[in-house]
Amino acid sequence: GNAVTFSAADLGEAPKSGASFVWKGAKLSAAALSVGVGLAVQFLIPCPAAVAPQAWTLLAIFLSTITGLVLTPLPVGAWAFLGLSTTVVTKTLTFQQAFSAMTNDVIWLIVLAFFFAKGFVQTGLGDRVATFFVKTMGKSTLGLSYGLSISEALLAPAMPSTTARAGGVYLPIIKSLAKNAGSEPGPTANKLGAFLIQTQLQSSGHSSAMCMTAAAQNLLSLKLAASLGVVIASPWLTWFKAACVPAIVGLAVTPLLVFKLMPPEIQDTPEAPLEAAKKLEKLGPLSQDETMVVVTMGLTVLLWIFGDKIGMSSVTAAMLGMSLQLFTGVITWADCLNEKGAWDTLLWFAVLIGMSAQLNQLGFISFLSDTVAGALAKTAMGWQQTFVLLHACYFGIHYLFASQTAQVAALSTAFMAMMIASGAPPMLAGLTMAFHTNLFGAITHYASGQGAVYFGAGFVDLPTTFKLGGILGIVNVLIWGVVGGAWWKVIGLY
Repeated sequence: GNAVTFSAADLGEAPKSGASFVWKGAKLSAAALSVGVGLAVQFLIPCPAAVAPQAWTLLAIFLSTITGLVLTPLPVGAWAFLGLSTTVVTKTLTFQQAFSAMTNDVIWLIVLAFFFAKGFVQTGLGDRVATFFVKTMGKSTLGLSYGLSISEALLAPAMPSTTARAGGVYLPIIKSLAKNAGSEPGPTANKLGAFLIQTQLQSSGHSSAMCMTAAAQNLLSLKLAASLGVVIASPWLTWFKAACVPAIVGLAVTPLLVFKLMPPEIQDTPEAPLEAAKKLEKLGPLSQDETMVVVTMGLTVLLWIFGDKIGMSSVTAAMLGMSLQLFTGVITWADCLNEKGAWDTLLWFAVLIGMSAQLNQLGFISFLSDTVAGALAKTAMGWQQTFVLLHACYFGIHYLFASQTAQVAALSTAFMAMMIASGAPPMLAGLTMAFHTNLFGAITHYASGQGAVYFGAGFVDLPTTFKLGGILGIVNVLIWGVVGGAWWKVIGLY
């Protein structure tokens, strides 16, 4: 080996061995705060008579875990593992209970979604679809943004990870379009790049909410609704029927609104369609791998839509599609192993879902929803007012969460239970909570995976991100509340 020797002089004044201790672990202040929350619940707040002590301890650990996801004393997966270990060490849960959510079908569907997205990105198929829309609609800046948003809405049901669509397909395309127009992060960002980034990010909420399989959190929301007894027959079609109208309105309004709030300096992009046409010509016909992705994903999506008829669940369809992709070599096992995000999500997500499911089983969620519903009943509010109030709270709370799926895992069950307890139609509560989680994915740079991806590109500064995110977040909720509300009345959801 190449042994490297240093003399003491090279290192400057070497501290005495005793004084050289450097803490390399968790951020201590964040860790202390996170753990403090749990300790306060466990030891300072008396456990209500109606709640089992075991459930109360679990609540304390759960709250510490969630606070840690917000304050990040350690990476998300590591902190979740600490929380999981705590439940087992304190004998609050058995090993089997603690790990019970590892077999949750939705979590595996999310893992498979990461792999599917990889296929779209690696073979260049996602890129080709988006480029086609640039060629067709990209003469003006506004047209360009509509082309990209519409193509995302079409890719979404087959690519159930908004983050993967953002990072794998749309960010690279937007970067190259901006670069061609002489717009780079920094002083020239507002020429074109910043506008395209923001429209894509803000529109992605609507394309994710339009189809059940367009985002990971959608499937999770429905799974949690089912744990409260809200079972939706032929979920894909029911979801689409309820979501298509507000989603289409949202996709129509968003680019225009961003255009007004943050006008790009370049209004016409005559070069973009020509560049796109050249690029498509260079790409030539569909490659063998792309064709295989089209075939396997086409089959998977068909099974997602009509699987109910033959008794095939979403995750089974995804497993079949993934098996075909592995067998035909579209994606290799090494690709799957390298997809770190998938395995990380599997762990921290299973921890949160597991804890929240155990809280539900131990009767804490029903205790909470009955207590709140009882308090609301005293105020003589109808279920409609309670429903609106709870949705408003759910939206505001997202400023504390660094992930849409994390908020669903932590709060969705309790919020749905409170709505149903106050008299809201279960189906309406289940679907609207699932839709809602997509609508605040762009309110901050940490609100969602895609938010982080687009912010990381460096085109938009923080104040603008928060300002636009806030305005458009509220507009999203209004579109879904008013247009959606009217539409759901028409189709008889309430």
